[in-house]
Amino acid sequence: MPLTKSIFRENCLKKIKNSSSENKYYRNAMINKRLFRELKNMKGAKVLFYYPLPFEADIRKTLNKIRQKCDVLVPFMQDSSFKIVPFRLPLKKKKFDIHEAGNSLRNINKIDIAIVPSVGVDGKLQRIGFGKGMYDRFFEKLKNKPYTIFIQPEICFTKEFICDDHDIACDLLITPKSSKRPKKRYVY
Repeated sequence: MPLTKSIFRENCLKKIKNSSSENKYYRNAMINKRLFRELKNMKGAKVLFYYPLPFEADIRKTLNKIRQKCDVLVPFMQDSSFKIVPFRLPLKKKKFDIHEAGNSLRNINKIDIAIVPSVGVDGKLQRIGFGKGMYDRFFEKLKNKPYTIFIQPEICFTKEFICDDHDIACDLLITPKSSKRPKKRYVY
């Protein structure tokens, strides 16, 4: 039976949810170390962070460090996608148990760096997400593609090309054990 996107997503989610809770702090520390190393020289950049769900990699440590140097933004759910708003406290728990900053009248349509949670990636380093397509629809609306970093709490990778053309690809994949950049850019 050929590997499909939905089967791969299901396998990756099982792997993430069944990973050992004992070394969760270590895995998050390694991810934060790699992510901060990538972002530490950025000054004044507009950086889109995600605010983690319990089974996603917890990148809040890096988010708090980068806030001092960069304009930190987070998703704000709207219909089947989201818009970006400035990160500010307090956060409110919303749909899908996602914590969000309050809505903003600012119209932010350009970001320099996007940090995106990922369930898995295929051979082109295209994202397998949670199946809602929110990041795909959001990236589709952007005029300029930002430098995109995928974060995975557990490596879940297939060499096969199972993603659709509209699925976003990354410039860097960060996992607790490694970082991976695409060998070549694929033309879609």
